[in-house]
Amino acid sequence: MKLVIQIPCYNEEKSLPITLEALPKKLEGIDEIEVLIINDGSTDGTIDVAKKYGVKNIVDMHHNSGLAKAFVAGLQKALELGADIIVNTDADNQYCADDIEKIVKPILDKDADIVIGSRPVSKIKHFSLLKKFLQKTGSLVMRLISSTNVEDAPSGFRAFSRNAALQLNVFDNYTYTLETIIQSKAKGLRLKCVPINVNPELRESKLVKNIFDYVRRSIFTMIRMFVIYRPFRFFSILAGLFFSIGILIGIRFLYFYCFAGSGSGHIQSLILSAILIIIGVQISVIAVLSELFSINRKLLEDIQRRLKSQDLKKF
Repeated sequence: MKLVIQIPCYNEEKSLPITLEALPKKLEGIDEIEVLIINDGSTDGTIDVAKKYGVKNIVDMHHNSGLAKAFVAGLQKALELGADIIVNTDADNQYCADDIEKIVKPILDKDADIVIGSRPVSKIKHFSLLKKFLQKTGSLVMRLISSTNVEDAPSGFRAFSRNAALQLNVFDNYTYTLETIIQSKAKGLRLKCVPINVNPELRESKLVKNIFDYVRRSIFTMIRMFVIYRPFRFFSILAGLFFSIGILIGIRFLYFYCFAGSGSGHIQSLILSAILIIIGVQISVIAVLSELFSINRKLLEDIQRRLKSQDLKKF
């Protein structure tokens, strides 16, 4: 059983040594551990530090492409290295390396395909009250959208089985954390959360430079992934909204027409009601068509997984 610990890095020469030194050298149930550095266009001595600490596997992105693309490049390389389990952690030593054993255990026990380390958000001292509130609210919304029991949606401390890594696709250029949660449910992958510890802050987050921009991007990602992986539900809800409003306005017109005797003065309500109901019908048709496209996408993704598996046999 081979474990690959991947670490996306962007200018991490100061924090990377601390992170590498803390990584476990042996784990129960794991025969081999390899470290993989994804250098996301660093302009400092990140690569030199990695080599100094004996890291042999380095993916060089040549220019800064963002966390999401670095994550995907890491998964691909880890699969090529023959990983049975892939752990993703941050280069700033935010996550406690001793907890790697915790997040790989459910996969070793065949109880999960993806494991997310849930941070004690309420107890993290360097998180502001606003950030704690937004983290919890975001995780709640993600639970509703994805129909999973995820406790800490933004957590990047995760373990993936080989099967899960073969199936995941990341379309977002900003982050992979939310998208992979929605995909896990849509693809029938078992997701589990385990409590983890965090280390004192070494530096400010490079991903969350502006909390409101992060919230905006996260909301956009949630909506986009909900449309992609739950299209019928999304458009059905939208159609139902137009239907409901149209019918309510129609009932209002009927009230004035039949009981108040002033229907002619509310003809605009009848017109608006008809327009809204027609829009609802059109969106319902879109819901059916989108479900057909969704089925086609699933078939293509299954073909993609099979092709990936065949290509990886060459390595």
